[in-house]
Amino acid sequence: MKDCKSNKLIKLFSYYSNILLGKAKMTEYTFMIIIAFLIGIVVGLAAVGTRILINWISSISFSGDGSLLENIIGTPWFYLILIPVIGGLIVGPIIHFFAPEAKGHGVPEVMSSILMKGGRIRSRVAVVKSVTSAITIGTGGSVGREGPIIQIGAGLGSTIGQLLKFPTRQLKTLVGCGAAAGIAAAFNAPIAGALFALEIILMDFAVVHLSPIIVASVMATVVSRALLGNFVEFAVPTYQLASPYELSFYLALGVLTAVVSYLFIKLLYFSENIFDNKIKFPDYLKPMIGGLGIGLTALVFPQVLGMGYEVIDFALHSNLIWYLAILLVIIKIIATSLTLGSGGSGGVFAPALFIGAMLGCFFGVVVNYLFPNITADPGAYALVAMGGIIAGTMRAPITAIIMVFELTLNYEIILPLMITCIISTLLSTKLSRESIYTLKLLLQNIKLKEGTEINIMESIFIKEVYTKDFEIINFRDNFNQIFTKIIKGRGRIFPVTDDKNNVVGIISVAAIRENLLQKDELQDVLIASDIFIPINKFVTMDDNCQTALDLMHQYDCDSYPVVEKLNSRKLIGMVFLKDIHDAYQKEIERKDIASSLASKITMKEEEKHVHFIEGYSIAEIIPPKSFIGKSIRELEIRKKYGVDVLSIKQKFKGREKLKAIPNPDYIIETNDLLIIAGEIKNINIVKNIE
Repeated sequence: MKDCKSNKLIKLFSYYSNILLGKAKMTEYTFMIIIAFLIGIVVGLAAVGTRILINWISSISFSGDGSLLENIIGTPWFYLILIPVIGGLIVGPIIHFFAPEAKGHGVPEVMSSILMKGGRIRSRVAVVKSVTSAITIGTGGSVGREGPIIQIGAGLGSTIGQLLKFPTRQLKTLVGCGAAAGIAAAFNAPIAGALFALEIILMDFAVVHLSPIIVASVMATVVSRALLGNFVEFAVPTYQLASPYELSFYLALGVLTAVVSYLFIKLLYFSENIFDNKIKFPDYLKPMIGGLGIGLTALVFPQVLGMGYEVIDFALHSNLIWYLAILLVIIKIIATSLTLGSGGSGGVFAPALFIGAMLGCFFGVVVNYLFPNITADPGAYALVAMGGIIAGTMRAPITAIIMVFELTLNYEIILPLMITCIISTLLSTKLSRESIYTLKLLLQNIKLKEGTEINIMESIFIKEVYTKDFEIINFRDNFNQIFTKIIKGRGRIFPVTDDKNNVVGIISVAAIRENLLQKDELQDVLIASDIFIPINKFVTMDDNCQTALDLMHQYDCDSYPVVEKLNSRKLIGMVFLKDIHDAYQKEIERKDIASSLASKITMKEEEKHVHFIEGYSIAEIIPPKSFIGKSIRELEIRKKYGVDVLSIKQKFKGREKLKAIPNPDYIIETNDLLIIAGEIKNINIVKNIE
């Protein structure tokens, strides 16, 4: 009954919003700007509310008349252990039973929703994330509030977009608006918020995203400043470059931050692996174990509890002993890994800033001792290293540079900051291809390449998207004939063939445009063979779309010739980038629907089939004997049998583990159960294979 009323309200809201849009005679773009304006205000309020909630819980957990760090230090030792444990006991069940997406640092989940669900995020995620992250941080968890606020903002943006029935393309932009607004409000940094959404969340600097994201980011900052005041997060002394020779030290600092970034990423996911796969304990109680580890650590190093902004201030003002600074780098990495690995909720921004500040302070003390006449105070190196760790862990140098600048409003440090961030990004990429965000996606079998998910692209074949409706240019055609065909044709790339219809190359619209002013003089002189670009790699109908995308990227084109066979040049069709992207979006939507239906099978043992479209079904089957010991890629299940493997149930020591998106290289084992989707007749064929 409640669901029925809720659906009616949503339909009513959507109906009247469409009427409003029509009466106002707004363009789609104008309406997007208005919604971005609204998202900025809502997310700004949510960010302020989350900050207030964290401070309130912190004041209850560590009461006293001093600063938070002073109150923590003054807390009796048994409470210091007990408080993080209680926090874990509260957070674990809330996440486990209400919104598992709220576990961890939040940003990979937002990226996953963009890639795999077209930007759809459950509305409850924002609420659960807000509560659980506030409890985790407020009871001493070694995480930050920025990651949760990003996920809260993205969730609110997605919810508003879904209520207004926005299509997938625009819904993704609204998710980016929410994420940008979250960062902007959390850090009082509107430019960094917008760049973060474009560089990390959407992985796309397209103009269509830019204006709405900037509007949302600005409005969230306005709300935050109106309620909390216009402040900089860290008040720092005035720094300046002491000597041109000092740039070499910042270059070395870039190398150091890259190595520490790599260690941070590896230890964090090592901890997650231990808690997920090695510790046999109910998932909803694991945050309690992490809390116990944090509490014991705090007995010796209370500085690592919570976000640690006060300790960062000490480092920025050069008020830390060098050996304590380097110890806190190691202890903070361990504490954050314990908090997030065990299932706590919070972000990695604040830990990254903390680690950077401690590392930079240590490095600054060392170079200041060795070269006192040509180095700035250790605080300058602490500030720059904060950006270096953000750049190294998140692979977002532009965001890191702008964020540290907006956090401090100190322009004097911008040149060293740029050098350190770029070096850190380049070297950390060499050490590990994945960032602190994309590694989590990879561990979930989601492989990223240029903003798309590779597993999906590899599952869509050229024969599903190619077309025979295109213009062909013969290598003897003159300029007039070429121009006429380009005007009639589609796209900006056209295949060039010989007299036997064999592909010899491609001609781009740009090549024609260069000679357009001399059209009359060239019409009988210039022919196709003079201006085409030769190609020697081709796609066939049996190739997948990822192969076509790689070739399009190599030749910088938006379409590519399809030939009859691998060793043949005979042209049979063209595949267009737009058609691949359309198929990609449809596949995401299909997988989203199928996965939700597959969960019915995994939750109800007695129900082994779910029908979702006439003639189609999802079924749980025992793999045929001929499948055992072979990979999904090797079996070519979709190509040969017309069904998709949605997930795999894997029995391990009496427990069942579900892999929502199986890796194509996964080897099927005897005790596996396959959840497959497709036409009922095809499913029956697979079930009867020996």
